[in-house]
Amino acid sequence: MAEHLPDKYVDLLQKKAFANLGTLNHDGSPQVTPVWVDYDGKYVRINSARGRVKDKNIRRDPRVSLSIQDPENPYRYLEIRGKVVEITEKGADEHINGLAKKYLGKDVYPGRKPGETRVLYKIEPQKFSSMG
Repeated sequence: MAEHLPDKYVDLLQKKAFANLGTLNHDGSPQVTPVWVDYDGKYVRINSARGRVKDKNIRRDPRVSLSIQDPENPYRYLEIRGKVVEITEKGADEHINGLAKKYLGKDVYPGRKPGETRVLYKIEPQKFSSMG
C-alpha cells in the first residue's frame, strides 16, 4: 500500500542529499549503492544504466529501501521502503540530466558511457522510518 512522504522530510529529496539504495541480489544478500534521487510528488525516482547490478536486481525483485541522510545534519535521516512500480527508458535521459543539474550544476550528465541506455525507476513508498 502506497504511503505519502512525510512533509517534514520532503526537503531531503530536494537537497543534494545522496540516497543509499538497497536491493536484493539473486541469492538474497543485500546490495547497497549511493544514488542521486528526486521526488515527483508521488514517486521517489532514481536513474541508472541498463545492465548494472541494481538494474538487474530491481527487475528480478522490485522491493527496495532508500536511506537519505541530511547533508546539513547527519542525525536527521529518512528511510523509505517501497516497491519499484515502473521501469522505463522513456524520459530517462532527461531525468539523468535533471539530476546532473541538481547534484553537479551541469545541464548534461557527464558520466555517460558510449552505448549506455539510461533507465528511470519509479518507487512507490510503502513505509517510512526517520529521525530528526
